Amino acid sequence: MTKISNVFNKINSLRQRYYQAFNGKDALIQLISESEVAEQVYNSNAIENSTLTLEETEKILLQIDLDRYITEREIFEAKNLARVVIYIDKKAKEQELNLEMILSLHKMLISNIRDDIAGRFRKENEFVRVGSYIAPNPKEVIERLEKMLSEYNASNNENIIKRIARLHLTFECTHPFIDGNGRIGRVINNYLLIREGFVPINIKFINRQKYYDAFKEFEEKQTTTIMEDIVGKALTNSYYKRLAYLEGKKIITLIDYANNNKLSHSNLLNKAGRQTIEAFLEKNVWKIGVDQ
Repeated sequence: MTKISNVFNKINSLRQRYYQAFNGKDALIQLISESEVAEQVYNSNAIENSTLTLEETEKILLQIDLDRYITEREIFEAKNLARVVIYIDKKAKEQELNLEMILSLHKMLISNIRDDIAGRFRKENEFVRVGSYIAPNPKEVIERLEKMLSEYNASNNENIIKRIARLHLTFECTHPFIDGNGRIGRVINNYLLIREGFVPINIKFINRQKYYDAFKEFEEKQTTTIMEDIVGKALTNSYYKRLAYLEGKKIITLIDYANNNKLSHSNLLNKAGRQTIEAFLEKNVWKIGVDQ
């Protein structure tokens, strides 16, 4: 409890720095958001076993021809998710999240991939399994999601990390759709974070095993410790990146920082992973902002 409280206090401090730093820098914030779309799409799709690399994802979004054959499904998965990511950046500030919005986001995501299931929850006899886990009966989906949103909204005075972690795990364990649950679940995280005045997070593909471990912990113990750690570090990372740009720092790779200051790169990587230094991952490379 103490650890997550400390992380929450740290994020609140970063959040205050962020609000002070972005005053009058709306254009820069917009550029950062736009630059992150491909990374959001790549990581979320990769967690769901997409074969696209980050570079290929960027090319698809820029409508540049690829050097290898890509299935039509993977192309639509990239383009559709990018549309959703861009859409929620504005929409989250305007409209509360409800079941209708979740269905609308799902329709945007799955259109031209599986139109027969796009924008609707699982119906009678549509059961799904993830590994050895069998999702609840389709008849329970709406009730579970309504309870999920109700509990989230009722806890608005509590730690945002714990709230997002529990909602995300509850949504994924409900598995309301036949396809697209993971990607919509991660979109919902950001919808709620943006709506509550936080920055969006990017759950990285390289953390996939830990991400799966969080679901196993929730299924077996009904606890959210691992997911809280994932969300907390992702939020911290997102603030570190934005602050580096907004505060006008020179951004260099962590290895260059180590060499320039005669420090151990492996030690710095360890600290970066624990987010005890203001380093951030950008395009899978650890970077840090330094005073100019």
